[in-house]
Amino acid sequence: MALLQDLFSTARPVIGVVHLLPLPTSPRWAGSLETVLTRAEQEATALASGGVNGIIIENYFDAPFVPAQVDPAVVSAMSLVVKRVMRHVTIPVGINVLRNDARAALAISACTGAQFIRVNVLTGAMVTDQGIIEGEAHKILRYRRELGTSTLIFADILVKHGTPLGPTSVHQATRDTVERGLADAVILSGAATGDPPGLEDLEAARSAVPGCPVLIGSGATIENVNRLLALGDGVIVASALKRHGQIDQPIDPQRARRFVEAVGYAGVNGLPIGHAPAELELGGAGFPTLTPQ
Repeated sequence: MALLQDLFSTARPVIGVVHLLPLPTSPRWAGSLETVLTRAEQEATALASGGVNGIIIENYFDAPFVPAQVDPAVVSAMSLVVKRVMRHVTIPVGINVLRNDARAALAISACTGAQFIRVNVLTGAMVTDQGIIEGEAHKILRYRRELGTSTLIFADILVKHGTPLGPTSVHQATRDTVERGLADAVILSGAATGDPPGLEDLEAARSAVPGCPVLIGSGATIENVNRLLALGDGVIVASALKRHGQIDQPIDPQRARRFVEAVGYAGVNGLPIGHAPAELELGGAGFPTLTPQ
C-alpha cells in the first residue's frame, strides 16, 4: 500500500522491535541509563544489519505496566534512546509506550523525528492485566494536530493480553478504529505475546477497511510468515529475530536476515505464498548484549 511504500520504501515491511531494558521507576530498573542506551543501540544496529525495513522501540521490560500515563522519567529516557538509535540507523523508527500512553509516544516522536507510533487501545475499551483501558482517540488525534506532527498512528485491534469490555467483532472494531478513530494503519495479534493472529481475523480486518494497511503484530515466524502475509501487508516481529527465538534474548542479525529473506519470497520473488525455499531455516549466531535484570 502507498502509505507503507512511502514510509518504509516497501509495500511489505518487516518492522523489528527493540525491547528496552527496564527504565527508571520500573520495578526492575538497574540504575544505569547508559546500559539501557548501549543495549538499544546494539539491538537497533543488529536489526538494521539484518535488513528490516523499520524499527519500533518499546519499554517492554517495564512490566508490570501502568495502564495510561507513564512517569516523566520514562518519557525522558525513551527520548534519549530514540535519538541514540536514530544516530546509528537510517530506517524509520517508531515508538510504543506501554501500556497505552499514546500522548507520550506522540510527544517523543515530535521531539525526536520518529515517524510512527503504536497505540494498543485507540478506540473502545479492553479489560487487561492493568485493569480497564479505554481508548482516547479524541484526545490523541487532537494532540497530534496540536503538536504539528505528521506521526503515523498504528493501532491495535482488540489488543493482545486483553478482552473487549463489551460485545464486538474484529470487523466492527477495525472499522471503528479507522473510520472513527482515524488510525493510519491497524495491527492484528494473537491472544498473547508470541501468538499469531487467526487468519479469519485478518480476513475480517481486511474486509472492514480494504484501503488501510493491516499489519501482523505478534507471532510471526519464518515458518508461518508467508501464510500471514497472504492476508497482511507487513509484520511487526520480535521473538523470531532473537537468539534461540526467546523474548529475553538479544537480536540475532542472522535470524533477522533469514526472516527478511523469507518475507521476500512471500509471493514477491515469483514463488507462491507459503513456498519459501527450504534453506531459509532459523540460524543461531549470537550477538553481544547485556542480560535484562
